[in-house]
Amino acid sequence: MQTQKAAVIGHPIRHTMSPFIHERLFSIAGIPMQYAVLDIDSLPEKINQLKTFDVFNVTIPYKEAIIPFLDELDDKAALFGSVNTVQIIDGKMKGYITDGAGCLGAIESAGINIAGRNLILGNGGTARAIAFETAYTNVNFDIVLAHRKSSEEKAQKIAQEIEAFAARRGTGKGKITCLPYEKLESAGHFDVVINATNVGMYPHLDNSPLTEAVLQNCTAVFDAVFNPEKTFLLKQAEAKGIPTVRGIDMLVRQAVAAHTWWYGTAFEDEQIRKLCEEAAKEMNRIFYNK
Repeated sequence: MQTQKAAVIGHPIRHTMSPFIHERLFSIAGIPMQYAVLDIDSLPEKINQLKTFDVFNVTIPYKEAIIPFLDELDDKAALFGSVNTVQIIDGKMKGYITDGAGCLGAIESAGINIAGRNLILGNGGTARAIAFETAYTNVNFDIVLAHRKSSEEKAQKIAQEIEAFAARRGTGKGKITCLPYEKLESAGHFDVVINATNVGMYPHLDNSPLTEAVLQNCTAVFDAVFNPEKTFLLKQAEAKGIPTVRGIDMLVRQAVAAHTWWYGTAFEDEQIRKLCEEAAKEMNRIFYNK
């Protein structure tokens, strides 16, 4: 196969682990490639450059902003309104979303049941993808979407679109509720808390999106932040004996899903688990000299 040109785009993007993960996946699949990191501060100016690649990944803040520039959307990406994976064929760009599948795959691989009452923190592209994936895979979904006062309108929009999707599907008894952060302490028990914000991301290592009181009412915690390996939120949960799932596991699994879309590649469970640990080890080496 001809050497594939791949990349990840975002801004800022110095924290990315995508090159390490995708290089390993390309190697396992036996596909030669060149992988670039593009820190883009103006997306419209770079579209022609992006069309020179075979595939690329999309991270913050372009998961929604990339959509108007694409020629085609996968059905799930169109439904979710978020894209993190793009393939270019004959100059045409098609977008996919693998964040939700990566998140739920990481949680389920840890033996945690995602079918209960889930609290999702955040209202951006990652939160949106995870909320839709939860509703997509569980007809009886029960989602609480937390929001800041400044993002209430965005949260309500996500909730309305998920409700409309559930109504069109016409089965199940799914529900989604929007709550401001200050009301979470009195909101009752959550089976899984999913942090889809960037709170606690390197270099802000001592920040947590939740209070101790909310954590007291949680069965399990997943943090989409992958750097550091164990965020302050995960450390808080572990101190209370609450099972946790790392963001690096989601990062690897959403990359695996991207390769399935791009090249139809299948990876064994043991290969995925090994790569999760290798990625965590490499990240700790780069950022923390461990």
